[in-house]
Amino acid sequence: MTRALWALLALFVLRVVGQLLVAIGVGSFLPSWEEWFSGAVPYPWLLASQLLIIVLLGRVCLDLSFRRGFFAVPRPALGSLLRTLGSIYALAMVVRYAVRMGLYPHERWTGGAIPIFFHLVLASFVLVLGAYHRRAGDEWRQDSRRPIANAVLVSLRALGAIGILSWVAFQLAPLALSYSLGARRPEYAVRIDRGVAMRTSDGVRLRADVYRPVHVEKAPTILVRIPFSKTLNNSLFATIVGRFWAERGYAAVIQGTRGRYASEGRYYPLRHERQDGLETLAWLATQPWFDGRIGTWGGSAFGHTQWALADALPASRGAMMVQISSTDFHGMFHPGGAFALRSALYWAMRSHGPEDVRPDDAALERGALTLPLTDADEAAGTDVPFFDDWLAHPERDAYWEIIDGDDRAASVSVPVHVMAGWYDPFLPTQLRDFSRIRTAASPEVARESRLVIGPWGHAQSVTFPDGYTPRNYRLASLAPSIPWFDRHVRRQRPDATTSSPVRIYVMGANMWREEQEWPLARARHVSYYLRSGGRANSAAGDGQLTTDAPATSEPADAFEYDPQNPVPTRGGAELGTGGGIVLQNDVEDRADVLVYTTPPLDRDTEVTGEIVARLYVATTAPSTDFTAKLVDVRPDGAAYNVTDGILRRDYTPQVDPARASPELIDVRLWPTSVVFRRGHRIRLEVSSSNFPRFDRNLNSGEPAASAARAVAATQALHHGRERASQLVLPIVP
Repeated sequence: MTRALWALLALFVLRVVGQLLVAIGVGSFLPSWEEWFSGAVPYPWLLASQLLIIVLLGRVCLDLSFRRGFFAVPRPALGSLLRTLGSIYALAMVVRYAVRMGLYPHERWTGGAIPIFFHLVLASFVLVLGAYHRRAGDEWRQDSRRPIANAVLVSLRALGAIGILSWVAFQLAPLALSYSLGARRPEYAVRIDRGVAMRTSDGVRLRADVYRPVHVEKAPTILVRIPFSKTLNNSLFATIVGRFWAERGYAAVIQGTRGRYASEGRYYPLRHERQDGLETLAWLATQPWFDGRIGTWGGSAFGHTQWALADALPASRGAMMVQISSTDFHGMFHPGGAFALRSALYWAMRSHGPEDVRPDDAALERGALTLPLTDADEAAGTDVPFFDDWLAHPERDAYWEIIDGDDRAASVSVPVHVMAGWYDPFLPTQLRDFSRIRTAASPEVARESRLVIGPWGHAQSVTFPDGYTPRNYRLASLAPSIPWFDRHVRRQRPDATTSSPVRIYVMGANMWREEQEWPLARARHVSYYLRSGGRANSAAGDGQLTTDAPATSEPADAFEYDPQNPVPTRGGAELGTGGGIVLQNDVEDRADVLVYTTPPLDRDTEVTGEIVARLYVATTAPSTDFTAKLVDVRPDGAAYNVTDGILRRDYTPQVDPARASPELIDVRLWPTSVVFRRGHRIRLEVSSSNFPRFDRNLNSGEPAASAARAVAATQALHHGRERASQLVLPIVP
């Protein structure tokens, strides 16, 4: 038995010496570096641990050879423990070998097996040592502590089984992901280098986890620059995705932006991504495994990290995949001249510290109610400089130029896969990006770029009123990645899933549809005129929507807008958890909400495209807001939001808005695609607030950031023959 232990130790020593020779460059006659090293820890740490193991195993062998010392004294309990641990260890390595050989054709049947083999050597050492200590069987059977020891061993075996199963599940997670996405089969084992650092020109270390296919000398690279903290969940997700790509021949570089994901520096969202991104590209160009081809992937703030590099990626050797993000963060934060209060406050509270935290709903509400708005972040929890900066720059000025650049969609050098959601706050600006690509980018980029709009909010799926929830957003965002990068980065044959320029999800019909352009050329813009006898206040009023143009004058509808009692938000497109499709009936009972509704539809009616509420309005305020919301009313009266919009501007105050000469405004709603079913009704809500999705206009004419004095205003909406207020809907025949 002692000879067996010495032999196993000798084998392990040979393994350590062999890898050391390869590491110092004198082991050319030995297998390559990748055959020896699994990449779990950096080699200096691995070598140190190996030397400690050799010392420990040598002590065991010496004790048994000279029949003295701690390990020479037979201990049955220790023997049972070692046999249990050794069996678990050996089984884990057998499973690891089976998984590796089963998944990766390039590894069969010895590729990458050197680490596994020597783990089995160590497992065998533990088993042999355990057998030695178990020889004192008679004493063990007489030991009064046996029931306790048995319980401990049973627990260890159970934990070992759970550990092995969990480890196997983690190893197979990329394969399970690929099956759920319909991706091609894996080909390569993966080496992972964690915490790989590059230093920026101003001395900040940005760290990345690098996932590389084994036995591929140079590979195309997928770059993801993420602004998240390195939590266990984020690390697990990144590891699964990084391996998923690397198993299919890509090097995946998942790098933290400043102050995030183990990178150094102070976190300030969006501001540094241009320079840091360019320097990351320059660093990639120096890596021996980079072949010059690159794809980028990510959504929201790390969609912005892609747009920051849009003109710097190699033409004909690169591609972008941008989800729920755009070149226009100013437009997202200040839609229609208002401020996207809850989205901005949610982001600020989530990401203000060294680690991301889920904001408390009560704290967000407390912050949103605070005046002036510059104090909203403190009321919600803490002062956040970038929240104050977003608020302090309502116009597109130099601050936003640093973030958004200059017409990046027109100057993009590679095809872009744009993925948007009907209930995402970036939707209008994303659609403008896609239109700009199609009309102003190079012919190849314009021809090859794609647009997908799905039933999603911001990084989440939307639940429809009947309880149906479409495919998980995160899976949907990954599904096109392999065919997209295969086509545009590896320059392989086109995949059928990338054939149509536009793919949209039609809500109501709950179906995907391929299209050739956006907006749809075949859509007809139909005017639905607002009608009433002057009593359209609330759903119980007399407001109507009709395609018949009014032939006579009609009295205006008026309401009082009190900023101290704003119309509450119910769903919509915003960051956080409050968006999506929500019942509107309680909002429609308010006297400060004008409601106009069609009769029940006699046929299904599809609305797909840009929507405008063209309204004749007057007000007593020097500055105020008007909001519009498109609603689907079911036969049972339940009303659900489809889309909405807002317009903030200055007005000439009127003493009596209902009798004054009105001004014509266009309130642009978020684009949509929805089928209003037969028997349903189309409804338009008009008011002056949708809070806290948008901040309250205090009606005083003061800057929104510093205003604290709220003034109630009388608002009037005019309609009739001379002032034909109307909702213009893109109807698809």
